[in-house]
Amino acid sequence: MVGSERSVHISAEGVRLEGNWVIPENALGLVLFAHGSGSSRLSPRNNYVAQVLRDGGIATLLFDLLTEEEDRVYATRFDIGLLSERLALATRWTQRQPEAAGLPLGYFGASTGAAAALRAAAQFGDAIAAVVSRGGRPDLTGPAISRVTAPTLLIIGGLDDVVIGMNETAYAELRAEKQMVIVPGATHLFEEPGTLEEAASLALAWFQRHFKK
Repeated sequence: MVGSERSVHISAEGVRLEGNWVIPENALGLVLFAHGSGSSRLSPRNNYVAQVLRDGGIATLLFDLLTEEEDRVYATRFDIGLLSERLALATRWTQRQPEAAGLPLGYFGASTGAAAALRAAAQFGDAIAAVVSRGGRPDLTGPAISRVTAPTLLIIGGLDDVVIGMNETAYAELRAEKQMVIVPGATHLFEEPGTLEEAASLALAWFQRHFKK
């Protein structure tokens, strides 16, 4: 497969979502990123992870879950139903793109984006090959978490005490293949030296493993 890179616009329901689409040559699969509250496709942490994935042969789509106007409303940032609908919209858009034909799809969710990713994964079933949550809030997924069939990796910072407990609760409700990894010395945003690199490496290995099945 020949590589491609372009800015994209995903339009539906009266909104226009901006995105960055990169497919390396001979990609193993494609990961859609669901960012957390107050973040966007320009998130430096998600862009770092996306580059690690691309270096490992995985295509990426980073896009805005909310318009600029919607993101100004604090409550909207935590509307998991809306965020998962937007991720589902982007997933259906991706499935129509010729460059993505035949590629397994995965989700990478951070913070509230992890709940949106898991809820969308429950909706798409076997069409989603793998999910990774970094510093996520999978506890906000709701009842849909028990319907997720995609293998799911939860990555949490070892110093993110409250979120560790929330992930443990969600982990117990997951029925799919699952793994939870606590990165020592990391706080919620993985800002400590080496911690984001470790999270990205874990994510890459998880996607490579499940995209090759």
